[in-house]
Amino acid sequence: MGKRGVWVGVVLAGMASMVAAQERQRLPTVYEAGHFYATPTLADGRSLRLLVDTGGGGGSGWYVMARSAASRLGLKTSPCKFDEATVDVVEAIPFRAGQGLPASIDTPCRSAALVIDGLAPGDDEDGQLGAGYLPGRLWTFDYPARALWLERADWKPQPDMHRIALDLPRNAHGRVTLGMGRIALKVDGQSLDLLLDTGATAKPTDAGKATAPLNGRGVGVTSYITTSVLDRWHRAHPSWRVIEHGDGMSGGRLIEVPEVEIAGWRVGPIWFTERLDANFVGMSNYTDQPVTGAAGGNIFQHFRMTLDYPAGAAWFACITDCRPAD
Repeated sequence: MGKRGVWVGVVLAGMASMVAAQERQRLPTVYEAGHFYATPTLADGRSLRLLVDTGGGGGSGWYVMARSAASRLGLKTSPCKFDEATVDVVEAIPFRAGQGLPASIDTPCRSAALVIDGLAPGDDEDGQLGAGYLPGRLWTFDYPARALWLERADWKPQPDMHRIALDLPRNAHGRVTLGMGRIALKVDGQSLDLLLDTGATAKPTDAGKATAPLNGRGVGVTSYITTSVLDRWHRAHPSWRVIEHGDGMSGGRLIEVPEVEIAGWRVGPIWFTERLDANFVGMSNYTDQPVTGAAGGNIFQHFRMTLDYPAGAAWFACITDCRPAD
Protein backbone atom coordinates (compact mmCIF):
# COMPACT_ATOMS: atom_id res chain seq x y z
CA MET A 1 0.00 0.00 0.00
CA GLY A 2 1.02 3.67 0.13
CA LYS A 3 3.38 3.05 3.04
CA ARG A 4 5.73 1.39 0.58
CA GLY A 5 3.49 1.39 -2.42
CA VAL A 6 3.91 3.78 -5.29
CA TRP A 7 0.77 5.62 -6.29
CA VAL A 8 1.01 6.64 -9.88
CA GLY A 9 -1.45 8.74 -11.82
CA VAL A 10 -2.38 5.93 -14.14
CA VAL A 11 -5.89 4.54 -14.37
CA LEU A 12 -6.10 0.83 -15.02
CA ALA A 13 -7.70 0.71 -18.45
CA GLY A 14 -8.90 -2.34 -20.28
CA MET A 15 -8.10 -4.91 -17.57
CA ALA A 16 -7.06 -8.10 -19.29
CA SER A 17 -9.51 -10.89 -19.97
CA MET A 18 -9.02 -14.39 -18.64
CA VAL A 19 -5.75 -15.82 -19.82
CA ALA A 20 -5.67 -19.11 -21.66
CA ALA A 21 -4.89 -22.21 -19.67
CA GLN A 22 -1.20 -22.51 -18.98
CA GLU A 23 1.01 -24.67 -16.86
CA ARG A 24 1.18 -23.83 -13.20
CA GLN A 25 4.26 -21.67 -12.69
CA ARG A 26 6.26 -21.04 -9.55
CA LEU A 27 7.73 -17.56 -9.46
CA PRO A 28 11.34 -17.03 -8.38
CA THR A 29 10.97 -15.42 -4.97
CA VAL A 30 12.57 -14.98 -1.60
CA TYR A 31 10.46 -14.79 1.54
CA GLU A 32 11.52 -12.39 4.27
CA ALA A 33 9.61 -11.84 7.51
CA GLY A 34 6.19 -12.17 5.91
CA HIS A 35 6.88 -10.56 2.51
CA PHE A 36 7.36 -12.18 -0.88
CA TYR A 37 9.98 -10.57 -3.11
CA ALA A 38 10.09 -11.67 -6.74
CA THR A 39 13.71 -12.18 -7.82
CA PRO A 40 13.74 -12.87 -11.58
CA THR A 41 17.14 -13.30 -13.21
CA LEU A 42 18.16 -11.52 -16.39
CA ALA A 43 20.07 -13.20 -19.18
CA ASP A 44 23.34 -11.68 -17.94
CA GLY A 45 22.89 -13.16 -14.46
CA ARG A 46 21.83 -10.00 -12.66
CA SER A 47 18.47 -9.96 -10.91
CA LEU A 48 15.59 -7.76 -9.84
CA ARG A 49 14.02 -7.52 -6.41
CA LEU A 50 10.30 -6.70 -6.62
CA LEU A 51 7.93 -6.57 -3.64
CA VAL A 52 4.80 -8.61 -4.35
CA ASP A 53 2.22 -6.13 -3.11
CA THR A 54 -1.49 -6.55 -3.84
CA GLY A 55 -1.98 -3.01 -2.56
CA GLY A 56 0.97 -1.60 -4.52
CA GLY A 57 1.25 0.64 -7.55
CA GLY A 58 1.07 0.18 -11.27
CA GLY A 59 -1.64 0.14 -13.88
CA SER A 60 -2.95 -1.46 -17.07
CA GLY A 61 -1.04 -4.72 -16.63
CA TRP A 62 2.26 -3.01 -15.78
CA TYR A 63 4.40 -3.74 -12.79
CA VAL A 64 6.45 -0.89 -11.35
CA MET A 65 10.20 -0.44 -11.73
CA ALA A 66 12.36 2.29 -10.27
CA ARG A 67 14.28 4.30 -12.84
CA SER A 68 17.48 3.61 -10.94
CA ALA A 69 16.93 -0.15 -11.37
CA ALA A 70 16.31 0.18 -15.10
CA SER A 71 19.50 2.22 -15.42
CA ARG A 72 21.54 -0.21 -13.31
CA LEU A 73 20.46 -3.13 -15.48
CA GLY A 74 20.86 -1.27 -18.77
CA LEU A 75 17.19 -1.72 -19.69
CA LYS A 76 15.87 0.46 -22.48
CA THR A 77 13.13 2.90 -21.52
CA SER A 78 10.87 4.82 -23.86
CA PRO A 79 7.85 7.13 -23.67
CA CYS A 80 4.41 5.57 -24.00
CA LYS A 81 1.32 7.66 -24.76
CA PHE A 82 -1.51 6.39 -22.61
CA ASP A 83 -4.91 8.07 -22.46
CA GLU A 84 -4.03 11.74 -21.94
CA ALA A 85 -0.63 11.12 -20.38
CA THR A 86 2.83 10.08 -21.51
CA VAL A 87 4.70 7.74 -19.19
CA ASP A 88 8.06 6.00 -19.37
CA VAL A 89 8.09 2.24 -19.78
CA VAL A 90 10.52 -0.64 -20.12
CA GLU A 91 9.71 -2.27 -23.43
CA ALA A 92 11.14 -5.73 -22.81
CA ILE A 93 13.25 -7.50 -20.20
CA PRO A 94 15.57 -10.32 -21.30
CA PHE A 95 15.02 -12.89 -18.58
CA ARG A 96 17.00 -16.10 -18.30
CA ALA A 97 14.96 -19.11 -19.43
CA GLY A 98 12.90 -20.49 -16.57
CA GLN A 99 13.90 -17.69 -14.19
CA GLY A 100 11.72 -14.82 -15.37
CA LEU A 101 8.26 -13.44 -14.66
CA PRO A 102 4.98 -14.26 -16.37
CA ALA A 103 4.50 -11.71 -19.13
CA SER A 104 2.40 -8.66 -18.40
CA ILE A 105 -1.08 -8.87 -19.94
CA ASP A 106 -2.20 -6.47 -22.67
CA THR A 107 -0.08 -3.54 -21.54
CA PRO A 108 0.01 -0.31 -23.57
CA CYS A 109 2.85 0.01 -26.05
CA ARG A 110 3.53 -3.75 -25.69
CA SER A 111 5.71 -2.91 -22.71
CA ALA A 112 6.58 -4.78 -19.52
CA ALA A 113 6.93 -2.27 -16.71
CA LEU A 114 6.05 1.28 -15.75
CA VAL A 115 9.15 3.31 -14.84
CA ILE A 116 8.96 5.71 -11.92
CA ASP A 117 11.57 8.03 -10.47
CA GLY A 118 11.88 6.26 -7.14
CA LEU A 119 10.33 4.32 -4.34
CA ALA A 120 9.76 5.44 -0.78
CA PRO A 121 12.90 6.59 1.08
CA GLY A 122 14.71 3.67 2.67
CA ASP A 123 13.16 1.01 0.45
CA ASP A 124 15.60 -1.39 -1.17
CA GLU A 125 13.32 -2.88 -3.82
CA ASP A 126 13.72 -2.36 -7.53
CA GLY A 127 9.94 -2.12 -7.87
CA GLN A 128 6.66 -3.89 -7.20
CA LEU A 129 4.41 -6.55 -8.62
CA GLY A 130 1.29 -4.68 -7.62
CA ALA A 131 -2.31 -3.86 -8.35
CA GLY A 132 -1.52 -3.17 -11.99
CA TYR A 133 0.18 -6.48 -12.73
CA LEU A 134 -1.59 -9.07 -10.56
CA PRO A 135 -5.27 -8.72 -11.59
CA GLY A 136 -6.63 -10.77 -14.48
CA ARG A 137 -5.02 -14.00 -13.25
CA LEU A 138 -4.97 -16.42 -10.31
CA TRP A 139 -2.15 -16.41 -7.77
CA THR A 140 -1.44 -18.69 -4.81
CA PHE A 141 0.48 -17.22 -1.89
CA ASP A 142 1.52 -20.30 0.06
CA TYR A 143 2.86 -18.59 3.13
CA PRO A 144 3.84 -21.67 5.20
CA ALA A 145 5.65 -23.17 2.16
CA ARG A 146 7.08 -19.74 1.24
CA ALA A 147 6.09 -20.24 -2.39
CA LEU A 148 4.25 -18.02 -4.87
CA TRP A 149 2.47 -19.59 -7.84
CA LEU A 150 0.70 -18.42 -10.97
CA GLU A 151 -2.18 -20.87 -11.32
CA ARG A 152 -3.77 -22.29 -14.44
CA ALA A 153 -6.85 -20.45 -15.66
CA ASP A 154 -8.92 -23.58 -14.95
CA TRP A 155 -7.73 -23.80 -11.33
CA LYS A 156 -10.24 -25.24 -8.86
CA PRO A 157 -10.17 -24.84 -5.06
CA GLN A 158 -9.25 -27.79 -2.88
CA PRO A 159 -11.84 -29.12 -0.41
CA ASP A 160 -9.93 -27.62 2.53
CA MET A 161 -10.30 -24.06 1.22
CA HIS A 162 -12.85 -21.46 2.30
CA ARG A 163 -14.03 -18.67 0.00
CA ILE A 164 -14.33 -14.97 0.71
CA ALA A 165 -15.37 -12.25 -1.75
CA LEU A 166 -12.54 -10.22 -3.26
CA ASP A 167 -14.42 -7.10 -4.31
CA LEU A 168 -12.85 -4.92 -7.01
CA PRO A 169 -13.92 -1.61 -8.58
CA ARG A 170 -15.88 -2.18 -11.80
CA ASN A 171 -17.35 0.07 -14.46
CA ALA A 172 -20.94 0.13 -15.70
CA HIS A 173 -20.19 -2.85 -17.93
CA GLY A 174 -18.86 -4.96 -15.04
CA ARG A 175 -15.25 -4.70 -16.14
CA VAL A 176 -12.60 -4.37 -13.43
CA THR A 177 -11.10 -0.88 -13.53
CA LEU A 178 -8.71 -0.95 -10.56
CA GLY A 179 -6.81 -3.75 -8.90
CA MET A 180 -7.30 -2.84 -5.23
CA GLY A 181 -9.19 -5.73 -3.63
CA ARG A 182 -11.49 -5.32 -0.64
CA ILE A 183 -12.26 -8.15 1.78
CA ALA A 184 -14.46 -8.33 4.88
CA LEU A 185 -13.05 -9.58 8.19
CA LYS A 186 -14.58 -9.81 11.65
CA VAL A 187 -13.04 -8.47 14.83
CA ASP A 188 -14.96 -8.59 18.10
CA GLY A 189 -17.99 -9.86 16.18
CA GLN A 190 -18.10 -6.81 13.91
CA SER A 191 -17.40 -6.82 10.18
CA LEU A 192 -14.59 -4.65 8.84
CA ASP A 193 -13.94 -3.76 5.19
CA LEU A 194 -10.19 -3.83 4.60
CA LEU A 195 -7.79 -3.63 1.69
CA LEU A 196 -6.18 -6.99 0.91
CA ASP A 197 -2.57 -5.88 1.18
CA THR A 198 0.28 -8.40 0.97
CA GLY A 199 2.72 -5.48 1.10
CA ALA A 200 1.51 -3.98 4.40
CA THR A 201 4.80 -3.15 6.08
CA ALA A 202 5.94 -2.93 9.67
CA LYS A 203 8.87 -0.72 10.60
CA PRO A 204 8.50 -0.81 14.38
CA THR A 205 10.28 1.26 16.96
CA ASP A 206 12.27 -0.47 19.68
CA ALA A 207 9.08 -0.58 21.72
CA GLY A 208 7.24 -2.41 18.97
CA LYS A 209 9.89 -4.85 17.73
CA ALA A 210 8.49 -7.78 19.70
CA THR A 211 5.23 -7.66 17.71
CA ALA A 212 6.52 -9.03 14.39
CA PRO A 213 9.45 -10.99 12.95
CA LEU A 214 11.81 -8.61 11.14
CA ASN A 215 14.36 -9.06 8.38
CA GLY A 216 17.90 -7.73 8.58
CA ARG A 217 16.75 -4.22 7.72
CA GLY A 218 14.18 -4.06 10.51
CA VAL A 219 11.25 -4.58 8.13
CA GLY A 220 8.36 -6.96 8.72
CA VAL A 221 4.63 -7.25 8.09
CA THR A 222 1.59 -5.91 9.85
CA SER A 223 -2.04 -5.05 9.28
CA TYR A 224 -3.38 -1.49 9.43
CA ILE A 225 -6.38 0.06 11.18
CA THR A 226 -7.61 3.64 11.32
CA THR A 227 -7.33 5.77 14.44
CA SER A 228 -11.09 5.90 14.93
CA VAL A 229 -11.46 2.11 14.90
CA LEU A 230 -8.42 1.64 17.15
CA ASP A 231 -9.91 4.14 19.63
CA ARG A 232 -13.22 2.25 19.56
CA TRP A 233 -11.48 -1.05 20.23
CA HIS A 234 -9.45 0.44 23.05
CA ARG A 235 -12.51 1.94 24.76
CA ALA A 236 -14.45 -1.33 24.50
CA HIS A 237 -11.48 -3.53 25.50
CA PRO A 238 -9.02 -1.68 27.74
CA SER A 239 -7.27 -5.01 28.41
CA TRP A 240 -6.15 -5.35 24.78
CA ARG A 241 -2.45 -4.48 24.66
CA VAL A 242 -1.55 -1.10 23.14
CA ILE A 243 2.01 0.06 22.44
CA GLU A 244 2.37 3.82 22.25
CA HIS A 245 4.75 5.10 19.56
CA GLY A 246 5.21 1.55 18.30
CA ASP A 247 5.35 2.40 14.60
CA GLY A 248 8.65 3.71 13.28
CA MET A 249 7.12 5.33 10.19
CA SER A 250 4.33 7.42 11.71
CA GLY A 251 4.98 7.19 15.43
CA GLY A 252 1.51 5.68 15.78
CA ARG A 253 0.21 3.05 18.14
CA LEU A 254 0.03 -0.73 17.83
CA ILE A 255 -2.90 -2.73 19.19
CA GLU A 256 -3.13 -6.49 19.73
CA VAL A 257 -6.46 -8.01 18.72
CA PRO A 258 -7.03 -11.42 20.34
CA GLU A 259 -8.73 -12.94 17.31
CA VAL A 260 -9.61 -12.20 13.69
CA GLU A 261 -12.14 -14.13 11.64
CA ILE A 262 -11.40 -14.42 7.91
CA ALA A 263 -13.19 -16.64 5.40
CA GLY A 264 -14.67 -18.80 8.13
CA TRP A 265 -11.32 -19.26 9.90
CA ARG A 266 -10.21 -17.83 13.22
CA VAL A 267 -6.64 -16.75 13.88
CA GLY A 268 -4.95 -14.66 16.51
CA PRO A 269 -3.67 -12.74 18.26
CA ILE A 270 -2.97 -10.19 15.50
CA TRP A 271 -1.23 -6.82 15.82
CA PHE A 272 -2.63 -3.83 13.93
CA THR A 273 -0.68 -0.64 13.22
CA GLU A 274 -2.45 2.70 13.50
CA ARG A 275 -2.98 4.87 10.43
CA LEU A 276 -4.81 8.19 10.30
CA ASP A 277 -8.39 8.02 9.08
CA ALA A 278 -7.43 10.39 6.26
CA ASN A 279 -5.02 7.80 4.87
CA PHE A 280 -7.83 5.37 4.21
CA VAL A 281 -10.25 8.02 3.06
CA GLY A 282 -7.71 8.52 0.28
CA MET A 283 -7.23 4.78 -0.21
CA SER A 284 -10.98 4.35 -0.58
CA ASN A 285 -10.78 6.26 -3.86
CA TYR A 286 -9.12 3.11 -5.26
CA THR A 287 -11.45 0.48 -3.78
CA ASP A 288 -15.05 -0.32 -4.67
CA GLN A 289 -16.28 0.74 -1.21
CA PRO A 290 -14.67 2.57 1.73
CA VAL A 291 -12.07 0.66 3.74
CA THR A 292 -10.90 1.32 7.30
CA GLY A 293 -7.56 -0.43 7.15
CA ALA A 294 -5.63 -3.21 5.48
CA ALA A 295 -5.22 -6.93 6.10
CA GLY A 296 -1.58 -7.92 5.76
CA GLY A 297 0.82 -10.80 5.92
CA ASN A 298 0.66 -11.23 9.70
CA ILE A 299 -2.87 -12.59 9.05
CA PHE A 300 -2.13 -14.39 5.78
CA GLN A 301 1.00 -16.16 7.06
CA HIS A 302 -1.20 -18.86 8.58
CA PHE A 303 -2.77 -19.77 5.24
CA ARG A 304 -2.36 -20.95 1.70
CA MET A 305 -4.20 -18.13 -0.05
CA THR A 306 -5.33 -18.14 -3.68
CA LEU A 307 -6.52 -14.88 -5.23
CA ASP A 308 -8.88 -15.49 -8.15
CA TYR A 309 -9.08 -12.01 -9.63
CA PRO A 310 -11.31 -12.93 -12.61
CA ALA A 311 -13.90 -14.52 -10.32
CA GLY A 312 -13.59 -11.89 -7.58
CA ALA A 313 -12.75 -14.44 -4.89
CA ALA A 314 -10.04 -15.21 -2.36
CA TRP A 315 -9.63 -18.77 -1.08
CA PHE A 316 -7.98 -19.70 2.23
CA ALA A 317 -6.72 -23.06 3.44
CA CYS A 318 -5.77 -23.15 7.13
CA ILE A 319 -2.21 -24.49 7.53
CA THR A 320 -0.84 -23.33 10.89
CA ASP A 321 -2.32 -21.97 14.12
CA CYS A 322 -5.84 -21.34 12.82
CA ARG A 323 -9.19 -23.03 13.35
CA PRO A 324 -12.69 -23.03 11.88
CA ALA A 325 -15.11 -20.38 13.07
CA ASP A 326 -18.33 -21.48 14.74
